[in-house]
Amino acid sequence: MIILIQCADQVGLVASVSKVMADAGLNIISMREYVTVDENRFYLRLEIAGAPSQTTGLEQRLRAVLPQNSSILMNNAQQKKIAVLVTKEYHCLGDILLRNYFNTLGASVECVIGNHDTLRPLTEKFDIPFHQVDHTNKSREAFEKELLNVLNKHTFDYIVLAKFMRILSPQFVAAYPRQIINIHHSFLPAFIGANPYRQAHERGVKLIGATAHFVTDTLDEGPIIAQQIIPVNHAHSVKDMVVLGKEVEEAVLAKALQLVLQDRVIVDNNKTVVFEN
Repeated sequence: MIILIQCADQVGLVASVSKVMADAGLNIISMREYVTVDENRFYLRLEIAGAPSQTTGLEQRLRAVLPQNSSILMNNAQQKKIAVLVTKEYHCLGDILLRNYFNTLGASVECVIGNHDTLRPLTEKFDIPFHQVDHTNKSREAFEKELLNVLNKHTFDYIVLAKFMRILSPQFVAAYPRQIINIHHSFLPAFIGANPYRQAHERGVKLIGATAHFVTDTLDEGPIIAQQIIPVNHAHSVKDMVVLGKEVEEAVLAKALQLVLQDRVIVDNNKTVVFEN
């Protein structure tokens, strides 16, 4: 079982949590903690082992020794499920499908949904259900209603936007709080929105990158999970940057999914604390 805790910091928290585990007969496999001194916040990731009966009432016992208004998330260490939303670009979806096929993704892909039918053949090669929800000649409300109807037919823990080029409404995002992960083709907060590689080329930047983040109501400004950059120079055209950028996007999304699916990310307002190991 993985336990994620965030709360106000105070002396003795690690000792108190450890005692709760010992009293319950639970073995601590790993414990990682982090404190923000300026904000007086305490973050903890615990991996524990023991019989299911030993975890009965564990949350209540933890709350008894933690400060008020503490956040406690307890997840069984089991493979999670994801739904993937796409448009036309194949590179991120292809990487996810390959990892899923070879059981290295850390989750099972339950379905792929596209607002175009372009990626159906690729998806079905891996025996994954593909659904098209066409957005043309529809209001965003009507489109998202159809999208929700399809999603509701599947069970999943996270929605992955693998180059899904539609802006989701606040109402849709609110239905899946901190469950929607997006890959953005820029090193945020630079070059928000469309055509970031053209923006980067016109600005003459020397680095380009990609950002994976949780989706919020504000476009491309959700809590950041993972980022990566690569160098470029004046000789790189926009097309060159797009090719290089796709490689970075694949790597960053894969890294972000690994971290999230292993419960290594704690979200606090619009920031994240990431325990990479």
